[in-house]
Amino acid sequence: MLVIVCYDVSTETKSGRRRLRRVAKVCESTGQRVQKSVFECQVTLAEFEALERRLLAEIELTQDCLRLYRMPDTRGAEVREYGVFKALDFEGPLVL
Repeated sequence: MLVIVCYDVSTETKSGRRRLRRVAKVCESTGQRVQKSVFECQVTLAEFEALERRLLAEIELTQDCLRLYRMPDTRGAEVREYGVFKALDFEGPLVL
């Protein structure tokens, strides 16, 4: 399934800036960055639940915001993309 992860971490303090880096590292280990605080992740249900647990362990619920969008059936979905960033095609061939 495709999962969209969006977050807003308060960076007013040094600990907030550390949280922001940790949240980004968790997301980078699972998916691709499509905006500064938005990631697309192609995961199984078990991987999604693990990602959610890891992110919840990093954020401060009283100061930060985390949104996870599950897109279980992406067939027929349309994404219109503009600008310099071009996303990876998770379904396409892997070329190294």
